[in-house]
Amino acid sequence: MNRYIFITITSIFICCQESLSQGWENLSNQDSFEGWHIYQNESGAKSGWTVEEGVFTFDQNNAKGEGNKSLLTDSVYSSFEIEFEWKLSPNSNSGFMWGVSEDMKYEHPHVTGPEIQIIDAEVYGDDPKHQVHNVGALFDMLPPNSIAAKKAGSWNKYHIKVDHKKNQALIVLNEVEVNRFPLSGEEWEDMVKKSKFSNMSGFGKYKEGHICLQDHPGLISYKNIKIKRL
Repeated sequence: MNRYIFITITSIFICCQESLSQGWENLSNQDSFEGWHIYQNESGAKSGWTVEEGVFTFDQNNAKGEGNKSLLTDSVYSSFEIEFEWKLSPNSNSGFMWGVSEDMKYEHPHVTGPEIQIIDAEVYGDDPKHQVHNVGALFDMLPPNSIAAKKAGSWNKYHIKVDHKKNQALIVLNEVEVNRFPLSGEEWEDMVKKSKFSNMSGFGKYKEGHICLQDHPGLISYKNIKIKRL
């Protein structure tokens, strides 16, 4: 075997082994949704998501079936670190959630899972009344400290850490820290009380739950999704 090829293959093998040893799990399949399912879709009637070359895309115009069509991991997670890239069309909207329960008493994932907002930043611009709904926000609870998103049509990258052991969540968008907050305690409860989730008894109560990519009007894509349990 050519020495250069041997060294290259060996390097790739070592790199992959190092990645695996660090505990990262790939959640982006090239041509299937293995490891994922649509929220409360036991009948299989719901649709709207497609996958092509590792890119998951939701298109509201092609969605079928009644009820919420958000995409959930089959597995549940507690403390974790996750990275993924996302892209949306102008005026589109989505979101990343964790701690989601699929109990049939909950009609939507947001009834239990806190959300990190994904939206075209131009929708709200610098309107102070809606920064709590802007990209990078802990939706309806805490605005981002800066808007680090690229224009609609460009790929963005989230690095999110949810650590119940340290009682802290960290949100990094395109290498910029845009949010940080506790996951329980007085400060958390105060944020919930002031939000639309104040009367949702299951909201933020599940320390172990599904990861969720939200269905919403528009065109939204995700790729290079990987997660590490903490």
